[in-house]
Amino acid sequence: MSHEHVSYLELLTRGAATEAYDRPVLLARASGAGPEALAELEEAKQLALRVRAELEGRRRREAELSALFATAHDLAGLRDLDAVLRAIVQRARSLLGTECAYLSLNDPAAGDTYMRVTEGSVSARFQQLRLGMGEGLGGLVAQTARPYVTDDYFDDARFQHTRTIDTAVRDEGLVAILGVPLSLGSQVIGVLFAADRRARVFEREQVALLGSFAAHAAVAIDTANLLAETRSALAELERANDIIREHSGVIERASEVHDRLSELVLHGGGVHDVAHAVSEVLGGTVEFTEEGAGTARRAGGHAVREGDDWVAAVSAGGETLGALVLHGQPDLDPVDQRTLERAALVTSLLLLARRSAGEAEQRVRGELLDDLLDAPDRDRRLLKERAARLRTDSEAPHVVLAARIDRAGGTVDPDTGGRESADRQRLWSAATHLAATRHGLASARDGGTVLLLPLGPGESAADLARQTARSLGGTLREPVTVGASAPVRAPLDHPDQVAVAYEEARRCLDALRLLHRSGQGAAAEDLGFLGLLLADGRDIDGFVDRTVGHVVAYDRRRGTDLIRTMDAYFASGMSPARTKDELHVHVNTVAQRLERIGRLLGPDWQSPARALEIQLALRLHALADAVASK
Repeated sequence: MSHEHVSYLELLTRGAATEAYDRPVLLARASGAGPEALAELEEAKQLALRVRAELEGRRRREAELSALFATAHDLAGLRDLDAVLRAIVQRARSLLGTECAYLSLNDPAAGDTYMRVTEGSVSARFQQLRLGMGEGLGGLVAQTARPYVTDDYFDDARFQHTRTIDTAVRDEGLVAILGVPLSLGSQVIGVLFAADRRARVFEREQVALLGSFAAHAAVAIDTANLLAETRSALAELERANDIIREHSGVIERASEVHDRLSELVLHGGGVHDVAHAVSEVLGGTVEFTEEGAGTARRAGGHAVREGDDWVAAVSAGGETLGALVLHGQPDLDPVDQRTLERAALVTSLLLLARRSAGEAEQRVRGELLDDLLDAPDRDRRLLKERAARLRTDSEAPHVVLAARIDRAGGTVDPDTGGRESADRQRLWSAATHLAATRHGLASARDGGTVLLLPLGPGESAADLARQTARSLGGTLREPVTVGASAPVRAPLDHPDQVAVAYEEARRCLDALRLLHRSGQGAAAEDLGFLGLLLADGRDIDGFVDRTVGHVVAYDRRRGTDLIRTMDAYFASGMSPARTKDELHVHVNTVAQRLERIGRLLGPDWQSPARALEIQLALRLHALADAVASK
């Protein structure tokens, strides 16, 4: 073998650029080689270039296979397509809480659509249904590549009804149906459905969640088709095994990510756990952010490079929930890009599941409080079990609070729409969050919100009312007025007292607004004798103690007669001269006693409002003494 031929082998071994293959010919020409030698060398060069092109083609094919291997590792290894699709349909039915779920696929050869997987179906006719393209709700989804939902199938004229489809649907007993497309790129290959045998409204989050499962199903179907191509391609690439081994680390990373993400989801991991797992496998730093999806949102689910970072949008049903951002790996392998995209898809499912769980818990908290208010005769054991599942301490004393948004002291008309309706929704949302953090309950009611919150150590109903008004007002940036009841001991042991306490809290709320104290929180004990009238407990001793208790205690400690002095002072029309005649003391003594009373009760004790409360407290105190002496 000539030296020049060896040079071409070295170039092939090094993977040199195309221009390098001209060098042996140029060197031979410069050294004076004859035409025959040059022709032979030119022929060797062309042969080497063909070999190089063949190797480049095989490298490209190997990169494509690596992507196929990553897809094959998805969805628990994809050993059985039917099992994977059935698992997806089962999860969709379970999470959406529907009675039935099913998946149909297009049959291009037959020109129609057939049922591939059903879950919860009881009709053999429905399970064997085949329908023409464009027929029924599924046909509308396939035509538009958009989700469609109907709360009453037979009364919905948006799609083409046929006798075959309607008979099968009626045989199955379905009423409300949601369908989302199974798409590969711009091509719709089938439809994933969730359905109920009663009328119901599917929420936007539920549509998005079913869309995410449809994306999984489409990937599973696409993966199964590609596996067949992979098997034939493997036979062609047996001679390129060494090259494939060099890149097996990428495939192993994809498999590791899949296994770790599956374990995280099964064990209740969160969004940041997903980011941490992908960070370790990809060798960079992955973070979840609610902002910055940017270009990635427009990339149709693909990871895109932004500067030295890679960004994959976290989205579901057209709603962008955030993005996964990979730092520190600017040159990312295509399979690793796909890994980042898969992590973003898992993140979207976790976020949707967490949102659905949070909203479900809010509804459950509201339903339990509604039952306490409207049906206190329910089984107390069942009420306590429901409260325990919500981590509510049913044995602690609780306070019922009535809250409303007030603007400039105005009233809120619960029958008007628009802004008042939006205010009620915002207030309910903030109140349910507060109730969850304080292990209490909250529900929308009477144009506002009612809360049942436990008292903390050393906390009074008035303290809790003021804290709640500040918390809700700060969250909403609107004045929120809160009226509180007296504490209810162990409300689940005395559910009938909850409704009574709610009425007291509402009276307190109305009193605050009448007193132009909108945006504040208070209990009956804060409202003086007005609070005494509002409260159901009629805490007379508490009112007397709050009003003149310091003077009574002073008399007991010092043996003075300030209470009798106050009685004589008010009976004499607040005249010191007439008071000294009534008490048979010097006028200076009266002045000294009044000064002492002012220090005990505050300088405004003789103002009309305070004087009225003090005189009522003196009468009640005298009445209590008279009863006690009998």
